[in-house]
This record gives sequence, C-alpha cells and structure tokens, in this order.
Amino acid sequence: MNENTPRLAGYLDKQQPGLYQALTGYAEQVTAEADRTGIPRITLELVNYRASQINGCAFCLDLHHRRAIGYGETEQRLALVSVHRETDLFDKTEQVAIELAEQITRMSSARPTAELFARARQVYTEEQISVLCMACIGINAFNRLSILSEHPVRKARSLP
Repeated sequence: MNENTPRLAGYLDKQQPGLYQALTGYAEQVTAEADRTGIPRITLELVNYRASQINGCAFCLDLHHRRAIGYGETEQRLALVSVHRETDLFDKTEQVAIELAEQITRMSSARPTAELFARARQVYTEEQISVLCMACIGINAFNRLSILSEHPVRKARSLP
C-alpha cells in the first residue's frame, strides 16, 4: 500500500459516485433552504464547523473553515467555537445553532433536550429549526464519509 492509498474503506465518494452525488445534492438543498428561510451562511458554516470538530473530521474542518472565512467569519470566532458559551462573540441565534450541532452530533450518548428546542423556538421559526437539524444530519454524514475515506487535507495555497 502506498501513501496515497486510503487505509480504511477507500474513497467512498469515488467508489459510489451516485450515492455521493445524492449526498452532495442534499447539502446543496439544505443550503438553498437555509438561504430561503433566512439562516445566514455563516451560521450554517458554524454548524458544519462545530459538528466536524466533535467528530474529528480534519477534511471537513478545513473545508468549512475556508468557507466560513469566505462568508466573512473571523479567525477569532472560529478559534472559539468549541467554547462558544464562554464568550459574548456569538449572538443568541448562533449560540442555539451551535448547540443544536453539538447535541445532534452527540445523539448516541444523549438525546437533544427539550430545553434546547424551547430556546431555539425563541429565536428561530419551526421551519428554520428543521433546516438547522437537517444541516446537522448532513454534515454528520459527510464527516463519516470523509473519515472513512481518509480524505487528505492538502496544504493551503498562499494567497497573493
């Protein structure tokens, strides 16, 4: 096995391109629904970033870090996403979205709480909550795909 050969499941996206395209289509539809319902792209990227941190997916962390920065997110806030409760840098809507990502990602050890959904209803519509939940489901699927495929993180190109 050479250094470019994945050690786990192989590149699942290459082995099952139709299924990967379906997953990509799902993510595109989640983004479209977030846009339609008024969820900022930065909030969606905070959800993706936090779930990827919890799951330990280097590939997705790198991708969503770059996307968040592209939407205007700051390095400081991204550095503090995992301790978002300890700072005033995130507003109430972002706090709730990040907590949804945390609880949905950790569902195998504890179910998301009714208290969190009650707080979510104070800042989001039911439709927005469902989009955020679907975003969490999607990023968790992508994290698992990238971890099993051992997608490499490539060194970022220097910007001019």
